[in-house]
Parts: sequence; C-alpha cells; structure tokens
Amino acid sequence: MEHKQFVLAINQICEEKGISKETAIEIVEASLASAYKKEYGKKGQLIKVDFDEISGDMKVFQIKIVADEDDEIEESDEIITEGSSIEDEQSIKKFNIEKNITIEEAKKYAKDPKIDDEIEIPLPSKSDFGRIAAQTAKQVMIQKIREAEKDAIFNEFKDKEGEVVNGVVQRVEGRNVFIDIGKAVGILHPAEQIAGERYKIGQRLKVYIIKLDKEIKEASLVLSRINPGIVKKLFELEVPEIYAKTVEIKSIAREGGSRTKVAVFSNEEGIDPVGSCVGQRGSRIQTIINELNGEKIDIIEWNKEPDKYIQHALSPAKISHIDIDNEKISAIAYVEEDQLSLAIGKQGQNVRLAAKLTGWKIDIFEEKKKEIVEESKTKKDEEKDSKEEDKMTEKKKSSKKKSEVKKDLKAKKVEKKEIKKNEEKKEKK
Repeated sequence: MEHKQFVLAINQICEEKGISKETAIEIVEASLASAYKKEYGKKGQLIKVDFDEISGDMKVFQIKIVADEDDEIEESDEIITEGSSIEDEQSIKKFNIEKNITIEEAKKYAKDPKIDDEIEIPLPSKSDFGRIAAQTAKQVMIQKIREAEKDAIFNEFKDKEGEVVNGVVQRVEGRNVFIDIGKAVGILHPAEQIAGERYKIGQRLKVYIIKLDKEIKEASLVLSRINPGIVKKLFELEVPEIYAKTVEIKSIAREGGSRTKVAVFSNEEGIDPVGSCVGQRGSRIQTIINELNGEKIDIIEWNKEPDKYIQHALSPAKISHIDIDNEKISAIAYVEEDQLSLAIGKQGQNVRLAAKLTGWKIDIFEEKKKEIVEESKTKKDEEKDSKEEDKMTEKKKSSKKKSEVKKDLKAKKVEKKEIKKNEEKKEKK
C-alpha cells in the first residue's frame, strides 16, 4: 500500500470508529511491531515501532531494561505478548539477554544510564512481511481498533445514562435488536422490549440508555423501551412546561406496552398540569402514545392528601368513598356496582398501577359491601359488648357464690363450737 493510501486508510478509520488520530497511529505502530517481531524478531523480545504519518517512514527499536551484569543469566523462551508493559518485564529479577542490557552496553545508546532505565536499541527497518506476519498484524489491529472504539463510545456516552436518543434498527439477531444511535451501536434485550412490538431493519425509534457495559463484546450500550424513564424523557421533550419545571412529574407507574399512569403537579397558580400534558385536542399526549406503539397513558393530578391522590389515581373509575389507614399505609376505595370492573381494571391492572403510583395498598369494594362491612362491624361490636357483660355477670355470680360458701362455713364453725360447749356442760354436771 502506498503511503498516501495508508494515511487515507488511517483517516477513514478515525472517522468511522470515532477514535483520535493519535490512537489510530498507536494502533498502527502496535500492529507493525507485532508483524516485525513475527517475521524478524526473536522470542522474548519487546519490539517498538515509531511510525511517521507525514513521511511514511518506520523506525524499529528493541526495548531493553538496564540490569546488573552480575545477575544470573537466564535464557528465556517466554514470548512477550502484545500489550505487555515495561513494569511487567521489570518483575523478572534474572538477567535475560533479550530483555536486559548492561550499563556498559547501554552507554552506547544513552547518556548516563541507570539500573531499571528503559533503553531503545535501533533495529533495521523492514517493509516486506510474510503472510503469517501480515495476518498477525491484521488481528492485532482489529483488536486494538475495537478496544479504542469502545473507549471512544464510553467517553462520549458516559454522561448520557438515563437519556433518550434517536436510533435506527441496524439488525435483529434472534430476539436481540441492535440499534444504531450514531457513533455507537446499542443492544435492546428481549426483557427491555415492548411486548408485541416488531422491529424492522431501518426502522426509526427512540430508546432509553440504561447503562454502559464494557464487558459486552460488540454493543456497549444497553437500551430499553419499557423503562419508566423513557416516558418521563418523552414528556420533557413534548411538554415545554415540564422542561421548564413549571409542571413536575411526581410519579410514574408503567406496564410497558400496555398502560402507564403519570402523576403531575403544577408549581405555579393558573397552570393546569393535566391540560399541559394532554395538549390542545390531545396533540402532545398523542405524540408520546404513538412513540410508545399505542400504549395507553393516564395523566392524573398529584395531591398531598392521600384520599384525593388515590381517588385520582384510580381514574377513569368514579370513587364514592375512601377509608384511609395511615398506620398500615392502606386504603379501601368504595365504588358503585357499575364502576367496580373499571376501578379494578383488566386482570387488576388499574388498581395495581394506582398502588404503584401512590405507594399505598389499595383494596376495591362495592358500595353495598360497605354497608355490609359496617353492619358486620356494628354486630361484632355488639357481640363483643355482650360477651364482656356476660363475663362481668359470671364474675359477679362467682363472687356471690364464694361469699355464700364463706358464710356457710362460718355458720358451721359457730354451730360446732356451740355443740362442743353443750357437751362440756353435760360432762361437768
């Protein structure tokens, strides 16, 4: 490859992978060093290459560490792997002719060398590499480019966790969907996909960045379509009042792909929080619903009073009355017969989301049952009172019986004494 073509290839790599030119040059140098060592080097050598992108010249050096010449000589067959650091080499205490150099020898290449100094020994430059060496260089370059690409992605997106970004479906592998979000590719796992949503190559959609994970081989960005955070971010994008913080989202409860409840509150008088989110003729909320593949969204007004908040949370059902138990953080909502199924929702979804939204345990009862419950409570209270009265009566009876027994015993004692006295009088006579 000619020098100009080589430089163009480096620039193309930088542009496509989002890595700096300095990093790209380091990758080229590492791959050339690997190829040189494979073709012309020896086992145990640490090779360094300096590549000049302007002239296209390549300078090759062998790195050696200054060691004590009195150390025991070690002939090592160890192969220094690419990426090994000088610190790793310093851990070897024995003098190795491929890794170490004496102070006297080092003076030929550096002024006033000291023990543990790193010395660069020039080697003859080569431009022709064999097939195996070239393949080794290619593998090293691919590996280094991937590592540099991941680092570039991490640096760009490390502050974007919890953000919503636009993406394009790049490919679908099994149940995993890979989303191109510009300079990076993210992965949408099955657990983070909206139930029933189908993804086609080239499809545009918004995704929520959950986290960055360097351990993933290909896509470092883990994305989501069901996280409640995506709902909040979409509202911030579509509703200026939320972005300006005059309307605040207090809580979100979501079952992705099915239904979401959002509690909102206005910090300024004269601003309708629910109306602001819905928009004129439902324009704002409809945009969000469309983005979430038709998911139902209930906007309710937050209230500091638990009974009112719970009543709003159970909408669209009309609640007749609510009993609150602050100690147990639980509530019983009473509804008319025709509102019962609406309050509970399909498979209990409405009351379940209301409980998640408010943080309260909520039970739904029909209004008629309220009367039965109250009657039952009254009856229980009466039975309790009756039992207590019976106990008191029993106690009194028992006390009375004990008193009568004591009196009988006392009378018998007196009678015995009288009989005894009479018998004594008779004996004296």
